[in-house]
Amino acid sequence: MISVEEALSRVLAHLSPLPFEEVPLSQGLGRVLAKDLSSRRTQPPFAVSAMDGYAVRFADLQTIPASLAVVAEIPAGRGFEGVLRAGEAARIFTGAPLPKGADTVVIQEDTRAEEKRVVVLSGTTLGRHIRAAGLDFAEAGVLLPAGKRLTVRDIGLAAAMNRPWLFVHRRPRIGILSTGDEIVMPGEPIGPYQIVSSNALSLAAFVEACGALPLSLGNAPDDPEALRQIAAAAQGVDLLVSTGGVSVGEYDIVRSALAEDGFELDFWQVAMRPGKPLMVGRYRGTPLLGLPGNPVSTVVCSLLFLKPALERLSGLDSAPAAAATARLGTALKANDRRQDYLRARLFRDAEGALEVTPFEIQDSSMMSVLSAADCLILRPPFAPPAEKGAMVPILLFPGGALPV
Repeated sequence: MISVEEALSRVLAHLSPLPFEEVPLSQGLGRVLAKDLSSRRTQPPFAVSAMDGYAVRFADLQTIPASLAVVAEIPAGRGFEGVLRAGEAARIFTGAPLPKGADTVVIQEDTRAEEKRVVVLSGTTLGRHIRAAGLDFAEAGVLLPAGKRLTVRDIGLAAAMNRPWLFVHRRPRIGILSTGDEIVMPGEPIGPYQIVSSNALSLAAFVEACGALPLSLGNAPDDPEALRQIAAAAQGVDLLVSTGGVSVGEYDIVRSALAEDGFELDFWQVAMRPGKPLMVGRYRGTPLLGLPGNPVSTVVCSLLFLKPALERLSGLDSAPAAAATARLGTALKANDRRQDYLRARLFRDAEGALEVTPFEIQDSSMMSVLSAADCLILRPPFAPPAEKGAMVPILLFPGGALPV
């Protein structure tokens, strides 16, 4: 068995970022930039008012109250072609361009309007309530670098940069193949000794949550020829993911069946719990990740290996994120040679510190426990006993957040 760290390194060695394509900005959410994105304009392009009020010359406010002649009204989207002279003011609204000659904006709450005049009732400071040209960003500045996954905020920024099109990495196409005579899909007739499959659907959801495109290949029975025929249909995918059939039983046939059809094994078995029987290699030139059949093992291995693989294909930096830490809510026994991932709940204690408590039963078939879990407690190989209150590393699930 190899370590989790070596296994991840060898999984990623098979993969490289996919080519880029051009998409409209409206389709950019969640995509990964393939090229730096620079601004096509300065924002704001000119000095603008940050408030509703009056544009004035600060020199005219040396004595308060100050009565000024209102010579213009400037809403957003319009300008004033003249020059503000001594003793003059312009009614101005938020976002409107500052007129020439003005250097300060007085908010309307500090004024009293009179016929064709305004009385400034309170003093202010030079340059108050003005957004200078380029306050946000300047033309040609790189604001969104290559390799960034675009968020809602990034889409807004790109729009302000006047970038209607983006160069992004192609979304990975992931073939998903489940195996086993004992499983049926939800809603199908269930035989007396069969179970309902969760792996294929949870994997498809996981792939989608990571920004990739799942392609279901269906379920292959425990028949080598049928398995080869279904796997051969995975033409054009960027990564083939199988679930089940990779252990040591007589009906775990994926490795031997595909070996007759061009499968090249890189490694098999990782020193981890759950998820020991992990198979990695290439099938007809396509990278293959063979996940265990137990549903919890499938999800845990997806978090540790499939997620970084999808990030690498998508053009993201797939370096593993540093684990968070939490205080143990209960003592833990010493660990054996396999790296352990305990399903656990997160809480805030009376002092507001993060506390983590593993579920009592850690069976790798129990999806109810996995669904209720907030995180995984990481136990390194041969970790000594941990007392209640000790700090331990934890891994959050995709989209997970720490309790407030």
